[in-house]
Amino acid sequence: MTLLIQRVLDIPPKRFDKRTVTFLTGPEVNALLAAPDTKRWEGRRDKAMLALAVQTGLRVSELTSLNCDDITLGDGSAVRCEGKGRKQRTVPLDRPVQNLLSSWLNERAGGRGDPLFCTRAGRRLSRDAVAQRLSIHTQTAARACPSLLDKSIHPHVMRHSCAMSLLQAGVDTTVIALWLGHAGVRSTDAYVHADMTIKEQALALTTPVTAQPGRYRPSDKVLAFLDRL
Repeated sequence: MTLLIQRVLDIPPKRFDKRTVTFLTGPEVNALLAAPDTKRWEGRRDKAMLALAVQTGLRVSELTSLNCDDITLGDGSAVRCEGKGRKQRTVPLDRPVQNLLSSWLNERAGGRGDPLFCTRAGRRLSRDAVAQRLSIHTQTAARACPSLLDKSIHPHVMRHSCAMSLLQAGVDTTVIALWLGHAGVRSTDAYVHADMTIKEQALALTTPVTAQPGRYRPSDKVLAFLDRL
């Protein structure tokens, strides 16, 4: 039985294709955050929600499960969430997101255990609702930033965009893994592979190839050596 188990364990894992992650550039993020109509209640809610998602990299399930008391403003401003495996983590908030959330919380006027992002009836937003709102705002943002039309935008793209912005800022991958609530550092490898700027920086550090174009023509000495082989 032990030998049989060992044979099973020795079976190599199935190979599968890994797609390059889709993420938003800085101008694309700015266009997306400018898309919601802040003259409307839903627009102010969506702007705060999208800004929080892009800055913290929360999963859509973590985003929709947030309650009003999961946000801490002022000194030590942060958002507290529960991720996969019921693991809790806290992510700091930058000043622009703090300001948006402060205004939204005042307007939301919800209790501590009430959903942070809700419908007008007070019900918690669903994953599908977040995806629908993101799709609407992406279409609006694409008018000012046409490059969005070439990308398939879904809620997880905001998480990828957060990771890429941290990576491009020089943040260590171990910190990014903690920030996103990854089980291990290897989960951040996909972002390194997707970031062309890091690869371009690596290329700039190498010695340029000096080979001349055209067909190679060996010298008589080389041909004579080859004949003796």
